[in-house]
Amino acid sequence: MLLVKQELLGALATELEKLLPGAGDRAAFESPKQAAHGDFACTAAMQLAKPLKLNPRQVAESLRAALLEAQPFRQWVEAIDIAGPGFLNIKLKAEAKQQIVKEVLAAGEAFGSQPQGGRHMMVEFVSANPTGPLHLGHGRQAALGDALCNLYATQGWQVHREFYYNDAGVQIATLANSTQLRAKGIKPGDPQWPENAYNGDYIQDIADDFLAGKTVKADDREFTASGDVNDLEGIRMFAVAYLRHEQDLDLRAFDVKFDNYFLESGLYTSGRVDRTVKLLEQSGKTYEQDGALWLKSTDYGDDKDRVMRKSDGTYTYFVPDVAYHIDKWERRFAKVINIQGTDHHGTIARVRAGLQAANVGVPQGYPDYVLHTMVRVMRGGEEVKLSKRAGSYVTLRDLIEWTSKDAVRFFLASRKADTEYTFDVDLAVSKSNDNPVYYVQYAHARICSVLAGWGGDASKLKDADLSALQSPQALSLMLQLAKYPEMLREAATDLAPHDVTFYLRELAATYHSYYDAERILVDDVAVRNARLALVAATAQVLHNGLAVLGVSAPRKM
Repeated sequence: MLLVKQELLGALATELEKLLPGAGDRAAFESPKQAAHGDFACTAAMQLAKPLKLNPRQVAESLRAALLEAQPFRQWVEAIDIAGPGFLNIKLKAEAKQQIVKEVLAAGEAFGSQPQGGRHMMVEFVSANPTGPLHLGHGRQAALGDALCNLYATQGWQVHREFYYNDAGVQIATLANSTQLRAKGIKPGDPQWPENAYNGDYIQDIADDFLAGKTVKADDREFTASGDVNDLEGIRMFAVAYLRHEQDLDLRAFDVKFDNYFLESGLYTSGRVDRTVKLLEQSGKTYEQDGALWLKSTDYGDDKDRVMRKSDGTYTYFVPDVAYHIDKWERRFAKVINIQGTDHHGTIARVRAGLQAANVGVPQGYPDYVLHTMVRVMRGGEEVKLSKRAGSYVTLRDLIEWTSKDAVRFFLASRKADTEYTFDVDLAVSKSNDNPVYYVQYAHARICSVLAGWGGDASKLKDADLSALQSPQALSLMLQLAKYPEMLREAATDLAPHDVTFYLRELAATYHSYYDAERILVDDVAVRNARLALVAATAQVLHNGLAVLGVSAPRKM
């Protein structure tokens, strides 16, 4: 059906060009608001009416007549109706819709994906400083970020996953001090315990392993403890490696992998921050005031100018951010997406302003941002706020252990990033149609059960005669399958992985309706094989969509 649509669009473009030179570029189909109106809608007649100085209905009549004579429309279209001020509602023949089954079965896991185009992009996400276990905000980033990476991979991009963190600074110093106090036997509640110290039980675990002289290894670092309670620098290095290792375990349980870990401290040691400041000064977009160095960010749409270097000589946090993004650009990432919490909203304008002021060729609007809200957790009808392990918040690992990796991934990607989300633990473990991930996975498993009950060679279904697929439920299911590639494209463009979850739920519902309406394993071999081919194609698209989300497609449930 995708090839059918391309042929019809080509014919439409030809006829539009005849009506008005240059109008062929406007050839497009929309989805009718009501299924009864047809399979495709075209608004070209209303768009051309004014330049042609004709009534839209007149243009629609002329266009309809021309299209009905075009070979692709004669072959694939059953009827074209004119509605309203000049809408063309196009109803396809059953054989046109049946083509999608062959296309899905032929492409398999590649269905919906575009060929590699040599374009490189980076998605930076999670990026948690190693000061404690990953919380649910990090989990939401992991689910959103990994799904976006998979989405863009389907669109032909070569995607690089990066994790950015700081192994120095105030938070890391607090971590080291908290661990040292625990190593000395001082604990929360004692008079010597600072108010700003980290209170979770994990701090005691780090202290115990440091005193035991253990070696910890993370994906990007390794360190052996000295066991000396007065070795504060050693404690800092050990604690960072320990918590990076813990983060790796969390991410492994979530099945998220990164291509690179980037240290904020490296921006200073490499001289990148100093170089960035010099670029901004040379551009003439900085000035001195009150002993501080300022960036004229208002020249680039920011609501006020921003301090770059404070009067004490230290840099504000957006300066290394600008340096980091110049580094991304110099690594030839044409597109960059940052997944961050909504508390980073204020950084967007100043980072983009800094990149423009640096005058190194970075395009306007670089990088893209996806900002997410935090997640509330409900269990047993009550909100869960605390974790013994973390001391103050529910961790990603808590949620995975209470439910499953699949449920957490699907749920956390199922809403727009900037909308509040409540994770219902009881719903996530329920085996009911109200549980969206169960509902979608069950549709896949149900099809696999049908195919197993048949016991034939599924590869031969590619050549099945599909003419028996004529029922309203079968035609509806085929139309739903045909929407998958365009859904992927639009979801990537809109940075909207939640669209994939909505699509999968709708596809599962359409399949369940079909399954309830028609028996598949009938005695008539031709009918049976046609229906088996349709459900096999449906299973393939369910599998492909779940893979974009990083969710499994079980064969049995």
